[in-house]
Amino acid sequence: MRLSLGNMDTPRLVTERLRLRPPRTQDQVSWSRLRRDSEDFLKPWEPVWASDHLGARSFRQRVRWAQREIAAGRAYPFLVFRSEDHALVGGLVLENVRRGAAMSGALGYWLGKQHTGQGYMTEALQAVVTFAFDDLGLSRLEAACLPENEPSQALLKRCGFHDERLARKYLEIAGVWRDHLIYERRRSDRI
Repeated sequence: MRLSLGNMDTPRLVTERLRLRPPRTQDQVSWSRLRRDSEDFLKPWEPVWASDHLGARSFRQRVRWAQREIAAGRAYPFLVFRSEDHALVGGLVLENVRRGAAMSGALGYWLGKQHTGQGYMTEALQAVVTFAFDDLGLSRLEAACLPENEPSQALLKRCGFHDERLARKYLEIAGVWRDHLIYERRRSDRI
């Protein structure tokens, strides 16, 4: 995995099969298509989509949010592209980055339905974990998943995360406040 900093210190991560970078306005069509094609697959695990979730205006707002958050060092959103054909396969965000005594962040991720089971998210998540610990100097990462989301739990375990606790009514998913399992990984837990 390599990290390169582009214009305005925009992080780009490169793995064996993937390229990760923040969203750009020109990504809207491929992002919307992948999300639309995977809608039934994604919606049970996500907050309710706004009526304009897949629209160009909404995506431009996402891009502006990403630029502001990266510049402030509070979040690092990435789109995940397959290197061989530049196809968008999913997204990943390191957010709620806290400095000082905490030195921590939270991870969220999604993958298009047709790209599951190929190890893409494992590779992408490992790259972002390395970035968080080695380049940002964070000490702790956490990720939340629904108790019935066994593929997400398996992903986190493959990437060295440990089941830490159950958080009651932690996030509103599909319109319902749901319990989540909180997984954590510390920099000292190198695998």
